[in-house]
Amino acid sequence: MSVLTRDEAQTRAQIIDVERYTIALDLTTGEETFDSRAAIRFTAHAAGDTFVEIKPATLRSISLDGQPLDPALLDGNRYPLTGLTPGPHELHVDAAMSYSRTGEGMHRFTDPADGETYLYTQLFLEDVQRVFAAFDQPDLKSVFAIDVTAPAGWTVLGNGVAERTGDGRWTIAPTPLISTYLVAVAAGPWHSVTTEHAGLPFGLHCRRSLAPYLDADADEILGITRACFDRYHEKFDEPYPFDSYDQAFVPEFNAGAMENPGLVTFRDEYVFRSAVTDTERQSRAVTIAHEMAHMWFGDLVTLSWWDDIWLNESFAEYMGYQTLTEATLPQAPNSVRAGETLFPDTWVDFGVARKGWGYDADQRPSTHPVAPDPEAVPDTASALLNFDGISYAKGASALRQLVAWLGEKDFLAGINTHFARHKFANATLADFIDNLASATDRDVHAWAEQWLRTTGVDTLTADVHEPIAPTEAGQSWALAVDRAGSRPHRITVATFDHALNTQAGPGHLAPRDRFALDIPGDGAPLVRPGHRPALVVLNDGDLTYAKIRLDAASWDTALGHLSAIPDALTRAVIWNAARDMVRDGELDPTRYLTAARTHLPYESDLALVQGVLSFAGGQIAARYATPEARPAALATLTSLCRDLIRRTEDGSHPGLRLTAVRHFIDAATQPDTLQSWLTEGTVHGGPELDPELRWRILTRLAALGATDEAAIAAELAADPSATGREGAARCRAALPTPEAKAAAWHAMFGDDTLSNYLFTATAQGFWQPGQDELLAAYVDRFYPDATALAARRGPAIAEAAGRHAFPAYAIDPESLATGTRALKDPALTPALHRKLVDQLDDLRRALTVRTTEH
Repeated sequence: MSVLTRDEAQTRAQIIDVERYTIALDLTTGEETFDSRAAIRFTAHAAGDTFVEIKPATLRSISLDGQPLDPALLDGNRYPLTGLTPGPHELHVDAAMSYSRTGEGMHRFTDPADGETYLYTQLFLEDVQRVFAAFDQPDLKSVFAIDVTAPAGWTVLGNGVAERTGDGRWTIAPTPLISTYLVAVAAGPWHSVTTEHAGLPFGLHCRRSLAPYLDADADEILGITRACFDRYHEKFDEPYPFDSYDQAFVPEFNAGAMENPGLVTFRDEYVFRSAVTDTERQSRAVTIAHEMAHMWFGDLVTLSWWDDIWLNESFAEYMGYQTLTEATLPQAPNSVRAGETLFPDTWVDFGVARKGWGYDADQRPSTHPVAPDPEAVPDTASALLNFDGISYAKGASALRQLVAWLGEKDFLAGINTHFARHKFANATLADFIDNLASATDRDVHAWAEQWLRTTGVDTLTADVHEPIAPTEAGQSWALAVDRAGSRPHRITVATFDHALNTQAGPGHLAPRDRFALDIPGDGAPLVRPGHRPALVVLNDGDLTYAKIRLDAASWDTALGHLSAIPDALTRAVIWNAARDMVRDGELDPTRYLTAARTHLPYESDLALVQGVLSFAGGQIAARYATPEARPAALATLTSLCRDLIRRTEDGSHPGLRLTAVRHFIDAATQPDTLQSWLTEGTVHGGPELDPELRWRILTRLAALGATDEAAIAAELAADPSATGREGAARCRAALPTPEAKAAAWHAMFGDDTLSNYLFTATAQGFWQPGQDELLAAYVDRFYPDATALAARRGPAIAEAAGRHAFPAYAIDPESLATGTRALKDPALTPALHRKLVDQLDDLRRALTVRTTEH
């Protein structure tokens, strides 16, 4: 299949405009294909040739202006339209299209819990061609009018209000001008919760087997939706531009969510079937706010080409976190409330859960500017590679720094100018910057060049010392900041002194003052009155994007008193600095574990506990610790989690207790406690084991060789849901036997019937730390098998293979050499090649951490 190049898109946009698509989809024709008929009205500006895209199972007929064309002329996914004359034209295409099991195009899912079938579209970035014929590029916006024929008893959802017009027949209201990748249809026996807000219909939808769980959370989800909707209308001059707002939680979704106008689709893990923490509820709320921001930035105003994807994602990422904080009412320090759920400060969660994603991506060989040059995104295949921590987390961090520098009033004024000038149209980075510049006297163009057109992470290092000459006012101290990098930064510096109160944990620190600092400044150290503080923290409030290094005395204070720092966001900055230092080989991983063991028992912010435990377990114990050191690292983690479980026996911190139980399970090296919990159906003192905890325990027991196929089959019989099937696949792949590994490998690479979720679950179970000898033979096999799989099954499975099936725990020079050689294979697809580059860089870093002496 041919990918679309930027040059081809620009040429086609000069030749034609598209006015309207009239689409008819028949979803009653079988389990493998559906019927798709498209009538496309477009205008040619001049005589010339172009093409339309479609990926059919069978192209039955095609005609232009009533004249039949030869279906055999279809070349891959392109049908040539030659000899166009200036003026209006109408193209008709009739085809049978294949259902997808990989979350691309029209995905088909049959729920094992009740046998019901559900369909939904995911057309980003170029998968509209899997559903109907289209001129598939973002700057050829059009009106879309869609009719759907579905089985009796089904409900059809779309970008606009859908009305039943007959037995199984549905008409979706025509859209305003939108891009092809934003068209959405979902069909099935949905369970729906509907309401109205601001004169518009709002709806929540999920498969029927999840109905009780959606009903339990519907008030919270709708409350967040309404609050964010109202807050966006306070921030933006342009009103919500579509006729309804539906949110569908769909099965086997590849992303977190997709911003289809009027019909946002979410992965249905957001309908919580098992117990979750408030931080996880907050993540769902942030996703709701993120996707709603796209209704303006992405849907109302759309990028012209994919080099500007950051305009969509960075903006929505920033707005999601910021608007959720603004849209819900403060009830306690660093907390906001939506409905009856208490959320921690969203920016703490961003700092520990998202920002590291950006820092990691920005230090790999595959790094790219937030806003790459157009020449760096020559086609749609290369565009797909930029959906990473840079386009999301780094871009959002850059926007947060821009707001700190520009001021929110001017920032929003520029945004509203952007919407007014480009609504229902397309815009570029240059348009965006020009519109921001119109609202301020600051040099936004220079800022954009420094922040958006460059790569890498700046490092800010504090130098705290006594002034050479004392001041007339008496005692003083001086701060200089060394910047490794080129970007300007506006930061806040916080200082702390030792205090006598020890109730907050090991030692206590009292805030002294906070002050703003521009970097670079005039080059002279900043002299402050008073004695030298015990702790000086750069980037307090986490308003810029940079690695932070404390001076030596402050670092010693931080490691000894981290839990005694009053503000969670300050603690997040320091934990991130520690994480960076471990990854850079500057901090012994055991010191990180010691700090976690010392301070997490006193930590009050759940996002920090989850973030630190995830890095300690998922990276330090699993990858950075040598095989000889790994048992001690796991022992530290189990001891820490046991302390947290004891701390929460009174039931006052259920989220913290759940987090500790999860990480205790993951770190366990002996099966006895886990077997006891599983047999009794509860953790001693609670919680009772829900499906998520039962499968988590069974997966760990499988990896330890302490369970068998019979136990897995029994658990699946008790939980025959979709997540149960995934849990069973994960457990079976984790079993430390040659037979289990061979069967899992064949399922992933020898049999193309696994759905995207079952493939991922199998891959997650397959590679286990501590099973090195059993898995050694598969390291070399991975590269040719994954290369062939990616070519057969496409980008979604290629990404899953590169992310989850990669031999991440084979950390040795031979594995690195094998992977490095494999990168030279010309058969690698772009999606798989990018994932391997990133994985091998992480492998190289893990080797360096293991061999660095401290």
